[in-house]
Amino acid sequence: MKNKVLCLGAALMLLTVSCKEDKTTTTTADGKEVAAVYEGKELSDEYDAKIDEIVGKMTIEEKVGMLHGYSMFTNQGTERLGIPEVHMADGPLGVREEIERMSWAPAGRTDDFATYYPAGAGLSATWNPEMAHTFGKSIGEEARARGKDVLLAPAFNIIRTPLGGRTYEYMTEDPFLNKTLIVPYVTGVQEQDVAACIKHYAANNQETNRGTLDVLMDERTLREIYLPAFQASVTEAHAYSVMGAYNKFRGEYLCENPYMLQNILRDEWGFKGIVISDWDAVHSTKKALEAGTDLEMGTNKPSFDEFYFAKPLLAAVKAGTVTEAEVDKHVKRTLKLLFNLKAMGTAKDRAKGSISTEAHFKDAYNIASESVVLLKNNENLLPLKTDGVKSIAVIGANATAKHAQGGFGAGVKTKREVTPLEALTAKLPKSVTINYAEGYKTEFKPKKEMKFGEVTQEAKETVNELDPKMVADAVAAAKKSDVAILFVGSNRNYETEASDRKDLSLPFGQEKLIAAVKAANPKTIVVFVAGAPFDINTIEKEHSTIVWSWYNGSEGGNALADILLGKVNPSGKLPWTMPKKLSDSPAHATNSFPGGVTAEYKEGLLVGYRWFDTKNIEPLYPFGYGLSYTTFELNNAKADKKEYNADDTIKMTVVVKNTGKADGKEVVQLYSSKADSKVSRAAKELKGFAKTMVKAGSSETVTIAVPVKELAYYDVTSKKWTVEPGKYIFKIGNSSRNIKGEVTISIK
Repeated sequence: MKNKVLCLGAALMLLTVSCKEDKTTTTTADGKEVAAVYEGKELSDEYDAKIDEIVGKMTIEEKVGMLHGYSMFTNQGTERLGIPEVHMADGPLGVREEIERMSWAPAGRTDDFATYYPAGAGLSATWNPEMAHTFGKSIGEEARARGKDVLLAPAFNIIRTPLGGRTYEYMTEDPFLNKTLIVPYVTGVQEQDVAACIKHYAANNQETNRGTLDVLMDERTLREIYLPAFQASVTEAHAYSVMGAYNKFRGEYLCENPYMLQNILRDEWGFKGIVISDWDAVHSTKKALEAGTDLEMGTNKPSFDEFYFAKPLLAAVKAGTVTEAEVDKHVKRTLKLLFNLKAMGTAKDRAKGSISTEAHFKDAYNIASESVVLLKNNENLLPLKTDGVKSIAVIGANATAKHAQGGFGAGVKTKREVTPLEALTAKLPKSVTINYAEGYKTEFKPKKEMKFGEVTQEAKETVNELDPKMVADAVAAAKKSDVAILFVGSNRNYETEASDRKDLSLPFGQEKLIAAVKAANPKTIVVFVAGAPFDINTIEKEHSTIVWSWYNGSEGGNALADILLGKVNPSGKLPWTMPKKLSDSPAHATNSFPGGVTAEYKEGLLVGYRWFDTKNIEPLYPFGYGLSYTTFELNNAKADKKEYNADDTIKMTVVVKNTGKADGKEVVQLYSSKADSKVSRAAKELKGFAKTMVKAGSSETVTIAVPVKELAYYDVTSKKWTVEPGKYIFKIGNSSRNIKGEVTISIK
């Protein structure tokens, strides 16, 4: 039995960890040591004197030019002083293709192909900080290869509603899981001399009315649910830039909100980077600038010099309503960013990067292969045993669909996106015949063309009537095959920025198609490719085998095929709760989504599984859930002590035994509870986790180290994080609902 120790702060490490004096290291399976604590490099002040000298030589026009969009994705540089433009690029799924300098039209270049990476939901489903760091490092290299200074990613707003149009892109419903993945991601990006722009700050949890909505919530909810990942990104990963969100918060737009931009971000957290507005998210000149926005980007003006931080700012300075010293403050922040990124002068040691390489495609594969979630495998149809199998029906539009592009928002121009059908064709024995049928069309009813800023629910209405001939072809393929695999779910035109879904129903008439195929062949495997929950109650009831995959990047098809064929044992876990019905979800149970002029977060702290577990509402699939081709037992959970001080670290150990016949990875999840708390708390809160590989028949002892400070609540009276003394129960399991052991400890 090996001992696996995981030294955990805000970011968790996944493999064997040894602490050597002041250095924590992780030992991988091949004996290689890597740094175990992901901590970014803070913006240096060493260039301040040089920055002051440069600013002293600038005209007011040159200064103002640095504070607003001068093209679609740059501000204005000053060539005579060696100040370059700040080059930005979208990057939730990979570095966006180049567009025309003055419009959204594609530039039509041949050198801007990039790696398509798994979307945020897929990365989150790995429950693996190492994969998050790999993602950040890899996409950071691609951004540098394209000459970018700022990557407008990652996006990690809490998933408050399963209807969210950007659930596929955002990370999780849990603040601890969010921050544990985001810190290594941001660190990985910035190691490549590229600034990560963390977004969208903050409480940007819906697309409906996002440009006007006023979000209201209590302070504890803000601090404990919606800010932890932002705080960790700033204080631990030292993110160099922050994107201000579209919505209002407590009556003020977030790009002109001094409480959020100054009091919290800069005064409390010590943020030293730049605040970039979301595109067209600034609504004033003096107020937005003085509140803390540094760079206004956007498109909803006749020309770039009409931006609030352009001619209107120049006029305000000349009129004396805004001081030049205020302008200087923001210019200096941008120059500090450029110096730290080695973008000033002729720095030769700046990272060069690489793009669309086999190494990066392998990164995308590794992430995707750990993200796929096995939801159900009652008859052990998986992994597919090809011995004796002569034919397989592959059915569904998602067997051949490509998801790198589509929707309202940033896609990726890539030379490689392997589909499930392509992967299965390449990987199945030549003796196996594949009978393919499309099954359904992904069509939308005509609606008026959307305009930027026009955000409402159900921006696109699907065509849900099936084509009888397509169904007949699918049924015929299923009948003449030994096994049928249905690739269903969604696409990035249906799950998209700028609109939320109207309900949880499967689009395009798929539920009827699934029933018809199952009737034709009882050995039917249902594979979902989607980013957000759907109502799959009937499918869950009637099908023995269900797999959940994501918009999983250039190698998504290969990763999925390797899971189905058993080359890779699935180890993904759901990063959100799948409800049985929409009204069970907290934002809908409280009738507080989507709101109108305002949206009051009435559920408070009880977001996601916190609501389901505290209210004893049974989900269809719980947070953290995911099966394997093997089975695990979690035994002998215990803490290293019975009593701890506020500055201590709790070390919780559990023995993970692989009781099956295949090697596999399990995610041990640690939740805390305090029944006698003087403040309201959820029934359980995630406080630690560890993903560990265990060989068949073997055991591993995993230690999850949780600083006592992670148990703190935000005291609104003292405005401080407070650890309440008393007894805490730690619950150890492999989902929020499957608890296998409990340990009680005391905090002095």
